[in-house]
Amino acid sequence: MTNNASNSIRLWTHTAATLHARLPALERFVFRDGPASLSHHPAWSNVLRDALGHEIFAVEARSHGETCGFLPLAFVNTMLFGRFLVSLPYLNSNGVIARSPDVETLLVNRAVELADELDAKNLELRQERLIEHSRLNTVVTSKVHMRRALPATAEKLWKELDPKVRNQVRKGEKNDFTIRIGGEELLEAFYAVLSENMRDLGTPVYGRELFQSILRTFPRDAELVIVYAGEKPIAGALLLHGPGITEVPTASSLREFNSTCANMLMYHRLLLRAIERGQRTFDFGRSTQDAPTYKFKKQWGATPSPAFWQYYLRVGESGAMRPDNPRYERMIRIWQKLPLRLTQYLGPTIVRGIP
Repeated sequence: MTNNASNSIRLWTHTAATLHARLPALERFVFRDGPASLSHHPAWSNVLRDALGHEIFAVEARSHGETCGFLPLAFVNTMLFGRFLVSLPYLNSNGVIARSPDVETLLVNRAVELADELDAKNLELRQERLIEHSRLNTVVTSKVHMRRALPATAEKLWKELDPKVRNQVRKGEKNDFTIRIGGEELLEAFYAVLSENMRDLGTPVYGRELFQSILRTFPRDAELVIVYAGEKPIAGALLLHGPGITEVPTASSLREFNSTCANMLMYHRLLLRAIERGQRTFDFGRSTQDAPTYKFKKQWGATPSPAFWQYYLRVGESGAMRPDNPRYERMIRIWQKLPLRLTQYLGPTIVRGIP
């Protein structure tokens, strides 16, 4: 499908049927300017379609045959929660990538049209800078990205760490834990830790299929890091390596091992892994300012950078589906008491409908 626009710019609204052929060109465009997060790779649309069942769209702008703008979108549609158009679910950051404000405006215009056509409650764009557009009528800035620059060597990293952090890493090392780094062969261990931790937090867990799809889609750039006590997995993380930036979108550890500093040992290994791959930046993910996760990431030398989640609201409120909404406190307490197997069965169906 094509749309004519002014100044020789044309828009294409891709679906799964037409997106595949454009992936190489879109990848070149997205990563054209150096360091970038793997979260912006255009193949995430396929991951979300295959693993979560979302209908995908991708709005591409071209000028004189060359890509000059890109906006991936996923249509989250469930009977339980309703209909949302998001760029993109699961990921902390995505949204519009454009070479000029004019292209940016055209991409948002088309996304707004799609939200209307699909009768979505809202359009949600997970940006790292504010976009000026009359139809984006709400912005949420309560979260920040926590990132730190990486030194060239493990020795320099160790010297840069706070003494308290170094002491906790040493404590973890004394417990004779082992750490394994790999791919799909570690998925069951990773999911065992993740699903138990998410149950304890009172949050539905994504299905194994999501992480399997990520590992298969990005075999060179996605990997799992697992900490074991003997043969028991006790902490695990998913690492994504983009050009120059490593991020950890999902990490968990078992509460019963908190006193052993296994989680601190794991995070030190995550940073070392990024350095081994020659990365410049480590992205710890989003946090609410001054919340416990914010303070945890800050102790590793991470500093905050803005996160702008912008909305075209058609129905309801922007924060209605966020897990930290006070209306879900009672449901969280109930979920924490459910058998683990039951949460593993129910969780993926629930969480796929949360944008």
